[in-house]
Amino acid sequence: MDFGKIPGIDSLGDLKGKRVFLRTDFNVPLEGETITSDQRITAALPTIQLLLGKGAQVILASHLGRPEGVGFEKEFSLKPVAKRLSELLGSEVPLIPDCVGENTRKSAHGIPDGHAALLENLRFHKAEKKGSEVFGRELASYADVYVNDAFGTCHRGDASMVWPAKVLPSAAGLLVKAEVEAMARVLDNPARPCVAVLGGAKVSDKIPLVNNLLGKVNEICIGGGMAYTFLLAEGIGIGNSLCEDTLIDECKQIMARASDLGAIIHLPSDHVVAGDIEDEQFEEVNGDVPEGKAAFDIGGNTLTRFADAIKRSRTILFNGPMGVFEKERFSNGTKGVLSAIAAATGGGAYSVVGGGDSAAAVEHFGLLDKMNHVSTGGGASLTLLQGGPMPALEALIK
Repeated sequence: MDFGKIPGIDSLGDLKGKRVFLRTDFNVPLEGETITSDQRITAALPTIQLLLGKGAQVILASHLGRPEGVGFEKEFSLKPVAKRLSELLGSEVPLIPDCVGENTRKSAHGIPDGHAALLENLRFHKAEKKGSEVFGRELASYADVYVNDAFGTCHRGDASMVWPAKVLPSAAGLLVKAEVEAMARVLDNPARPCVAVLGGAKVSDKIPLVNNLLGKVNEICIGGGMAYTFLLAEGIGIGNSLCEDTLIDECKQIMARASDLGAIIHLPSDHVVAGDIEDEQFEEVNGDVPEGKAAFDIGGNTLTRFADAIKRSRTILFNGPMGVFEKERFSNGTKGVLSAIAAATGGGAYSVVGGGDSAAAVEHFGLLDKMNHVSTGGGASLTLLQGGPMPALEALIK
């Protein structure tokens, strides 16, 4: 996909008096009707405020949670989002009781210039997740133009993500543009040396990413649970550590391909091990993981090697923690790697952090403002980085 061909809001021309269907990602965590983190709402504010400032009539739309898709379910209502949006914008954002139907159309057509209203949860209708053309075209019929600012859902072919983009003048919102441009700085001719620091539990989740990054990056540091399938493939004893036996041959092929391409893959040489994840008796060991033990973090020597690779890089991708960072005894590897990335960023390197657990780790250690870009979309950022299909972005390219 040619990222440069994705149009921005400026391509839509004068928006005063025009109805804009703005697809956002307001899939916020809730406890009852209390939003426990409004980060996804605040991330959408720049685009919303830009459109309101242009005098547009903004029809906001999002999904929330996993309703059955057979109608209204109170626990998945966007009512708390409308309330928080109203507070943040300083003007009322009414919640329209449904997202389709004649009453919804009338409400959408009654939004004054420079104001916004929020449609009720799109996933109250099964047609949304099914990617229904009929449902998508009805949503599009409410508006003159379409803006996609829901990066976290761009890897899905949901009706609201694809069909309005196909039938209306369309553009990416500021958040989506920023996400795509950040990923492109890693994938398309990055400043070199370029290093990827990859972790997380399952190697199966990251093999497409590793394969796509080979040839694009100079070095890959692999930690977390995913490292132990690679180590077993190298003949290193891993004890009871996480492993996906069926992928050992594929890991061997990746190591061979990396060697052919001149890319360096760093694997853990020492580990923080324990009997199980709840065991408070832990130790740091070199080489093989002892029988009866499992690794839950990288060791100090490995951290030093990974940090050295980060220090010599000009472009850095972080996707996945080095260990079970939520537990302090297994947090040193992730904290150390992220601190090295923060320092390198301060020295002029460009850093990109994937969403999901990666972003959670950065937030956990208070380093959000030390990175150039922290993605809002876990699955979407991973799919984009591994070169997978992005139906919603592709629909924007006319």
